[in-house]
Amino acid sequence: MEIAINSQLYKQASVYAQQQGLSLPSVIENFLVHFVKHSKAAGEQPVPDVVLSLLGAGEPVAEDDINAREAYYQYLEEKYK
Repeated sequence: MEIAINSQLYKQASVYAQQQGLSLPSVIENFLVHFVKHSKAAGEQPVPDVVLSLLGAGEPVAEDDINAREAYYQYLEEKYK
């Protein structure tokens, strides 16, 4: 396989690879792996900041209490004692 690349960029990348003790093909491969992973992650819908800010807020509920009704009733009982 052959890839055309700007000669100046090739020289800079070769110097970088040599400074890192790597071969140029391995540097390019590592970059492409990193790029593809981030592209896949970017394809997923991001969680809004508002939702992220709510993570960890409130009291944890039992896994079998899906709607948190039991936790809510306990909260009301404590509140109105």
